[in-house]
Amino acid sequence: MSSNNRNPFTWVEIYVNDMQRARAFYEQVLQIELVDMETPESVGEMHMVSFPWKEGAPNISGALVKMADMKPGSGGTLVYFGCEDAGVEISRVEAAGGKVLQPKMAIGQYGFCGICMDTEGNTIGFHSMK
Repeated sequence: MSSNNRNPFTWVEIYVNDMQRARAFYEQVLQIELVDMETPESVGEMHMVSFPWKEGAPNISGALVKMADMKPGSGGTLVYFGCEDAGVEISRVEAAGGKVLQPKMAIGQYGFCGICMDTEGNTIGFHSMK
């Protein structure tokens, strides 16, 4: 075990079929602006838009990714988005084209969470302490 207490996560990719639709969903639900990313020619046909991050700060980021070999879907890795109040983001999901699978619920000393499905069929979570 490493004595380093830093969070080992650095990057998350959420695979999509329709980049424009997925981008609109996440921007509306999270009230953020995603940033177009350049991709190396050697990678082949791929389109990525990045979630915001602050360089050098204790945070991770990720991107929506559209590529032929990677498909979206439910039942795999579940990504949780940190929120001030998870109920706020969850309340935006259906208007943005997604589906609420588990409304905001208490998880004891760990706060609150809810689970939704995005426009691409990916299951995502929202977490907050209030």
